[in-house]
Amino acid sequence: MSVGQQCQQCPQDHSRETGTQDNNKQSSVNMHIKMEIEERQTHPEPCLKWRYIFSILGSMGMAIIYGLKVNLSVAMVAMVNHTAVAALSAVDDAGQGHLGPPQDDNVTGSVEPLLDGPFLWSTKEQGAILSAYFLGYFITQIPGGRMAELYSGKYVFLVAVLMNTIGTLLSPVLAFLDYRALIAIRVFEGLGGGFTFPAMNVMIAAWSPPAERSTIASIAFSGASLGTVLSMMSSGIINSLCGWEFVFYIQGGLSLVWCVLWVICVTDTPASHHFASEAEKNYIASSQPKSSSKAGEKLSVPWVKIFTSVPFMTLAVSHFCNNFGWYMLLVELPLFARSGLGVDMTITTILSSVPFFANWIFSVVYSKSLDTARAKGLISTTTARKISVLIASLVPATCLLAICLVGKNVLVVVILTILAVMFYGSMFSGVFSNQSDLAPNFAGTLMAVTNMLATIPGFLVPFLCGVLTDGTDGLAPWHTVFYMTIGILGFEAVIFTIFGK
Repeated sequence: MSVGQQCQQCPQDHSRETGTQDNNKQSSVNMHIKMEIEERQTHPEPCLKWRYIFSILGSMGMAIIYGLKVNLSVAMVAMVNHTAVAALSAVDDAGQGHLGPPQDDNVTGSVEPLLDGPFLWSTKEQGAILSAYFLGYFITQIPGGRMAELYSGKYVFLVAVLMNTIGTLLSPVLAFLDYRALIAIRVFEGLGGGFTFPAMNVMIAAWSPPAERSTIASIAFSGASLGTVLSMMSSGIINSLCGWEFVFYIQGGLSLVWCVLWVICVTDTPASHHFASEAEKNYIASSQPKSSSKAGEKLSVPWVKIFTSVPFMTLAVSHFCNNFGWYMLLVELPLFARSGLGVDMTITTILSSVPFFANWIFSVVYSKSLDTARAKGLISTTTARKISVLIASLVPATCLLAICLVGKNVLVVVILTILAVMFYGSMFSGVFSNQSDLAPNFAGTLMAVTNMLATIPGFLVPFLCGVLTDGTDGLAPWHTVFYMTIGILGFEAVIFTIFGK
């Protein structure tokens, strides 16, 4: 039996059923959706729907988290004294010196004074600073999900944003203190970042009627993509106009405004919201699956049932495969453009920004269309999730295959990259929404487990690409990487189509 059937009495029955039982269950779900629509027509809601205000503020919160995560990679270009680092590296290679902090105005007698940034960080130290975030991010997934379920998704998510905001505001001071201090604060930010997806999933489970879950989840989660792009663009502008320190001060300061709005406008549940209409509260409450547990009862996590649930393990593996392809497109395709195709910075900038705007727009439009089809009884929730996973795996896989075939046709590669990332937007209606379908009472814990597993490709993809392309120029090694990714995405499509629920 699945987690949802045994513990949460979800609307989806994930045990082995006969074809007749599936049809009866789907008829019941469709009837329930029709009853919801009739109820809304009898007691219409006001135009202002607070569940969408929540999802928009949630999207802004996700944008802040991801924006503050990546702004350092842009600011570091201006923070590091690249001239001195390169000169010292050459001296060190010749066996005549060593890397270390400057002892006076000149780094050594043979190196010019610092010409660009103030910090003499080696490439290894820069890598340690940038990767420190993910250490914290990885280890707080499950604690964050459980705290959100037991106490408050609203305040766990708020703490996540505040930890990243405080870390961002302190970054310039700590950078001057010591690079190890900057590493420590980045780990601190990552600890907060690990709370975000599990806590947000708990909030989505509480605020979204099942018929609108894809839309609300996509609006909230897609803020991560939008925030990444906006932060990278604004960080470059702020750095040019004001200096690298103000990248942290301005973005961190503006994040505090969101914290005030979140505290005022969002509650853990619709029932406790001061501004939501009774019609909206009743609609959300009536649409939620009924639980046999008493109100306020803290349920223990059924770990054995979770890890023996075929639908959940399928989701976990699919989330891993999904993120493998996503990190490939996010991190490695711009590098492929520079080293494999040899394009200039203009094309690289396009590949680093335009596809993610397309991803954000597509995810919102697609999820709304999906929920509309479900509301009309055209497709079931299970079918909707499977369609979403298929689009987010097969379309990018097809685009990667085409990239392998077109060679150095830069225009076609750019178009294919935009399409691949754009259609990846359906993932928010697939592997990012399925946890709440399986067990809404444990939506945070399930998201924590799958997202923790899905974080591994963030380390694995750069490592594999580095090994496969190291010391080899041209397209051939990159094509090997892409074919491997195609196989992983194809595997995701097959297993979720067969075992997903």
